[in-house]
Amino acid sequence: MTTPSVQTLYAVTEATWPPADRTPAGPWMLRNGAGGGKRVSAATAEGDWGDDDLPAAEAAMRLLGQDALFMIREGDDALDAALADRGYEVIDPVNLWTCPIDKLTDVAVPRVTAFAIWEPLAIMRDIWEAGGIGPARIAVMERAELPKTGIFGRINDKPAGTGYCAISEGIAMVHALEIAKSQRRKGMGVWMMRQAAHWAKANGADWMSVICTQANAGANGLYASLGMQVVGQYHYRILPNTSETE
Repeated sequence: MTTPSVQTLYAVTEATWPPADRTPAGPWMLRNGAGGGKRVSAATAEGDWGDDDLPAAEAAMRLLGQDALFMIREGDDALDAALADRGYEVIDPVNLWTCPIDKLTDVAVPRVTAFAIWEPLAIMRDIWEAGGIGPARIAVMERAELPKTGIFGRINDKPAGTGYCAISEGIAMVHALEIAKSQRRKGMGVWMMRQAAHWAKANGADWMSVICTQANAGANGLYASLGMQVVGQYHYRILPNTSETE
């Protein structure tokens, strides 16, 4: 099988973690994130642009009540440089990981260790909330109109973690994987990723994928240990002293 391109994974990211709405504006695609973080709020370049187009994009984003924020994808080198010249700073470089789904379904998940559940249970929402994933981000999951599920993990009969997985273009993508602080470094992330893969394969996916900030060494190590590979990156450009989170 041919590994999905980074451009395909950008599209899967948007489909599985959708903004509240998208508005074409000249060469830009503007997004209303409804408080759901940078990924659903950032503008992207979708056509040829000039320096005069940048102030218009900034004004439009501020009219939405959002920071002036751009996602820089592969091929956006000129935009990256132009924003740097305007004082924008790089924030949250992200790795996109993927692997054939069979790499994660070759081992059965031990009984009562991880479950695929939708709607999310109250305890799943509590674990997300403790990790900074509040109602606005759960609303992102809820509005995805795709095959999707929550992933709930347990260790020693205690709640241990939660995540969200959805499928687009035959590719399952995991988001918002959160392990309770008291249950970290116990292998829970491995079993939750495997549970997501078993669910995804049963629902027609051929590939697994996940997004991870480059600063999260532990999570990147987890995905590498599972045999996943980095196929691309993106990052954001934002003016200093802003507060949106990934």
